Amino acid sequence: MRLSGFDDIKFVHQSLPETSLEEIHLGTKIGELVLSSPIFINAMTGGGGERTYEINRKLAYAARTAGIAMAVGSQMSALKNKSERNTYEVVRKENPKGVIIANLGSEANVDQARYAIEMIGADAIQIHLNAVQELTMPEGDRDFKGALSRIEKIIASVNVPVIVKEVGFGVSMETASKLVSIGVRAIDVGGYGGTNFARIENERRHRLLSIFNDWGIPTAASIVEAKEYGLNASIIGSGGIQTSLDIAKAIALGADAVGMAGFLLRLLFEKGEDALVEQIHFILEELAFLMTALGTKTIKDLQNTPIVISGATHHWLSERGINTKKYSQYRK
Repeated sequence: MRLSGFDDIKFVHQSLPETSLEEIHLGTKIGELVLSSPIFINAMTGGGGERTYEINRKLAYAARTAGIAMAVGSQMSALKNKSERNTYEVVRKENPKGVIIANLGSEANVDQARYAIEMIGADAIQIHLNAVQELTMPEGDRDFKGALSRIEKIIASVNVPVIVKEVGFGVSMETASKLVSIGVRAIDVGGYGGTNFARIENERRHRLLSIFNDWGIPTAASIVEAKEYGLNASIIGSGGIQTSLDIAKAIALGADAVGMAGFLLRLLFEKGEDALVEQIHFILEELAFLMTALGTKTIKDLQNTPIVISGATHHWLSERGINTKKYSQYRK
């Protein structure tokens, strides 16, 4: 049983879909950002060095060849050490016309955000939230005051869309409400069920901080919480998404787009960038097949197709005061 919650989501079969494969349109929007595909390569590497350079170059090649967007990992290392800039600049050099998303943590200020955007000619910037990861890191931050105010100032001061992203522990309805109150128009839920950074950081500790190893909101539940309480913000589903069916379910739960990271990175390491491109094309083809079977021509249609939510996800959402029954009806 996977931890992301997607196994609890089932589509209601449509025997008369009344559509054809050639009518399917996969384009979508994240805030003001227009994407040709609902999937993108999400933030992964952030350490700098030759290894980061090669990973970013190969991911950028895959993004350009497959025609999808890409977010880089945290650029803080390049802010601290200017010699690391090239490990991020290579993304724009490899993909000069593609949609590239910059990335910094919530400790970043306006000048740092502007610098990160300029560094790669970014079309948007992610500000990531990682309090639990920092607490688990032996040398991590322990003070998280002022993050909301800093994000608000960045939104008011940069000329590209700002996406606020969790790093694997999910966005709650309370967090979504706070974010939209300061003008955030795109939220990446980064739910529990994908890469577990608490477990990764615990490997570096002399004394394990195991209290956070199973911490977080499962991705499926987090998408619903963020959608229900994020008002008109665009929602990005991420965290343990590996297949076209996961993508379709995330969209049906309310996501406008889906970020994939760990699954794609493993494929890159094991089989190379050309195999990664082939897999991305295959996933998009399968998604179009799924949409055809459901009678949904657009991403907006897929967001309104009936699904049944059961199991732990149903229990979670019910306990959180969300009526899941409406998801089993057409929501047009």
